[in-house]
Amino acid sequence: MSVFVILPAAGIGTRMASAGNAPKQFLTIKGLPILVHSVKAFLAVPRVSGVYLAVRESEKPRMNELLTEHGLTDRVHVVTGGDTRQDSVANALAALPSSSDDDIVLVHDAVRPLIDAATVTKTIEAIEKHGAAIVGMPAIDTIKQVEKTADGALITATIPREIIVHAQTPQGARVPLMRKAFDEAARDEFQGTDESSLLERAGVSVMVVPGSSRNFKVTQPGDLEVAEFYLAG
Repeated sequence: MSVFVILPAAGIGTRMASAGNAPKQFLTIKGLPILVHSVKAFLAVPRVSGVYLAVRESEKPRMNELLTEHGLTDRVHVVTGGDTRQDSVANALAALPSSSDDDIVLVHDAVRPLIDAATVTKTIEAIEKHGAAIVGMPAIDTIKQVEKTADGALITATIPREIIVHAQTPQGARVPLMRKAFDEAARDEFQGTDESSLLERAGVSVMVVPGSSRNFKVTQPGDLEVAEFYLAG
């Protein structure tokens, strides 16, 4: 059985505009690009057979240079990303040298650099047992369902927190299940919000592995400082 990891990193990251002109996955934390931190996190997990980076065609030379510079060419592969996250993951899925129905694929946000080996391992184990799993955090704040009106949002219901989970990544499944979910979405021209949404749509049951507040997504300039803080120990 092989375990593959896909890091979709073809986005531009417009919300990080004030932090520089570079796509956010190439911005640095403690002297290393965010994407390099993410790659290293998965390479630290012995069960990971290969990491597949989906980047824009124009960024492939830069990505290969970074990998060589930091000694990360072993088990790491660069593929061409697509116009959307879903397209990028689909391209990487097609490139996986999967030869067994037991093979596992994890998809992780390239800009969640603080994922830890223990959580990755627990996710792999959950997929081995159940077929599909994601990392998620229980809701802390009260969740309100709203309806949009001309004057703003109008509350229509309060949703019990105990039935709500904030999805994180990695999100994964056995390779055949993930490919089936993506093929069905492409056939129906359906765009999901994450990999789990495609798996759910394909009738695949998805388990939740407890995540942590450290495993956040770098989306705004202030997030860089928080990541620096965590990496400082």
